[in-house]
Amino acid sequence: MQLTQILTLKMDKVATIVLFLLVITTNQLKAQNAEVFQQIGYLLNDALLYSDKYITPATDAAVYQASSGWMTSAKKKELGEVTFGVNANLFFVPKLDRTFTASNNDFEFFSIEGQNSVEVPTALGNNNQYYLVGDLGGSEVRLKSPEGVNEETVFYPYLQAGVGLWYGTEVLVKYSPKTKLKKGDYQVYGAGLKHNLDQYFSENFNKTIHVSALVAYSKENLSFDFVDIQSAYGTLGINSLGSSIDTYQTQINISKTHKNLEILWGIIFNISDFNYKFDGEKGSIEEIIPLQDILNDRMKDLSKTKRNLIGEFSGRYQFNKFFVQGTLAFGKFVNTNVSLQYEF
Repeated sequence: MQLTQILTLKMDKVATIVLFLLVITTNQLKAQNAEVFQQIGYLLNDALLYSDKYITPATDAAVYQASSGWMTSAKKKELGEVTFGVNANLFFVPKLDRTFTASNNDFEFFSIEGQNSVEVPTALGNNNQYYLVGDLGGSEVRLKSPEGVNEETVFYPYLQAGVGLWYGTEVLVKYSPKTKLKKGDYQVYGAGLKHNLDQYFSENFNKTIHVSALVAYSKENLSFDFVDIQSAYGTLGINSLGSSIDTYQTQINISKTHKNLEILWGIIFNISDFNYKFDGEKGSIEEIIPLQDILNDRMKDLSKTKRNLIGEFSGRYQFNKFFVQGTLAFGKFVNTNVSLQYEF
């Protein structure tokens, strides 16, 4: 056999071996990548589960904060009459909504380090933290659970104004600047229409009793620090969790006046649409996979609509053209509001 034939045979064997190794390596890489993507899927499922339980108490509370204090008076407003108020809202965080139980049985990717289950804080909870661990492509992912606002009461200020229109109707607007909370922020704004009803009653009706109805819309935006996950594939971009809430409400209030004091009783019914998304900066893992967009698309599964029936009681006292009003809203939660108003 000639030398060239021998070399050709050897080269064919080398090529076959190289090709075989490439096939094995490629299959191994494909298998490894498939496993990594599967693990990322499990991680996303855990993030959805945790974020829902973490933020839901705060979004439920936000509806109460936005819904109370709209009706400053049940009296008929005259055309062009303007009321401007500065409000301080104080929400009392119930103990039952400050924590939830996290268990290893709930997770697909993570496990609680050193424990099977723990009481972890919601967005309205304390600043206790626990380590969650998982494995992503053979590399450990270890993070601290997110903290809550760590406050028993949540305070935010806002401005409200009303202008009297024709036929005993009043247009109302409410606006709060973005209020910084510990580990998050909150903002609400909206508009409403109030219409006086006792103007249609008999002339013999008690003139110290007033009845008005209100329809209003408010927008509540919340955002909380979530978790900053570091992995061998980069940061994941889920360090900020936000919620956008659209609330539509109707209410009716009856008031009784005595000299400079007006006492109001009201009932509120509202419907709120809740939407969630991770609204922080995208992580460096985006070079491999558009993780935040995928996760936010999955977050649409958490969207929900809720209904609330809320009672309201308030007292308003006049001195000259100024008014001081305190309002208590109650139902699942308790929310208080104090307002200083001026009419001109």
